[in-house]
Amino acid sequence: MDWMEWLHHYKLTSILLAAVIARLIIFIINQTVHNFFQKTHFIEERKEQTIESMIRSLTKYTATLSFIFFAISQYVSNFGRILAGAGVIGVIIGIGAQSLIKDILSGVFLIYEKQLHKGDFITINNTFNGTVVDIGLRFVKIREWSGKVLTISNGEVKQIHNFNIEKMRVIERVVVSYRENPEKVFEVLEIACEKINEVHKECLKLDEFHCVLEPFKVYGMTTINAGFRGIEYTVTGLVDDAFYWDAAKGARRIMAQTLYDYEIKLAEDTMLLRQVENAVLQEGK
Repeated sequence: MDWMEWLHHYKLTSILLAAVIARLIIFIINQTVHNFFQKTHFIEERKEQTIESMIRSLTKYTATLSFIFFAISQYVSNFGRILAGAGVIGVIIGIGAQSLIKDILSGVFLIYEKQLHKGDFITINNTFNGTVVDIGLRFVKIREWSGKVLTISNGEVKQIHNFNIEKMRVIERVVVSYRENPEKVFEVLEIACEKINEVHKECLKLDEFHCVLEPFKVYGMTTINAGFRGIEYTVTGLVDDAFYWDAAKGARRIMAQTLYDYEIKLAEDTMLLRQVENAVLQEGK
């Protein structure tokens, strides 16, 4: 009795051996891909992690399906002919796997069209916010700010807001009291922009010649009557997506401190002043 006949005779043993071989193949392929990307740097690190995640998912599903078919063939005679006669697509649809096909195709398009990468901060369907921690053929996992990991089927992803597509523009708005001289406000905000560009120089987006594309600057007076509260001014700056959150937080802090140092009153001051004036008038009556 040769080894093929022996495996066929001891079916359970052959299935267990196939499971071990499948597991070993998955480990070898995943480790090989991981070591390859560790030693090469011809593409961006986030793209490497995305490709590695997709290959890991593809390997796992392929090996699992192959093992399932092999296990069934041990107990169902002429399983190969049955599978060929029915057609692979017919078998998949017949067992109610339409959603599986939808998830897999959606996952392939997500990667092929470069809509997101591992490590990107995204918003899915205008509802879920988080950092991409894993991308598979069937699902995408994002870690929310609270630390929870949310798993979403690729087929359920309808809309993606990606905050890490090479460059991001920081847009900060401030509403100033009507009583402030617009010329003075512009001067103070320009001083704030100079400080931001100096302190957060490493965050600014550079071109291929290492020149700053768009430093922080006063975009202008965007609204004269912002919510019937005051005049709105906007400051913008183009930054590298990797430093977007640090740049945005730093810009707000410097703007707030500069406005305070130059005693620029914000719109909230006007609202409080009106409340006091109304209270005094009522007491006088």
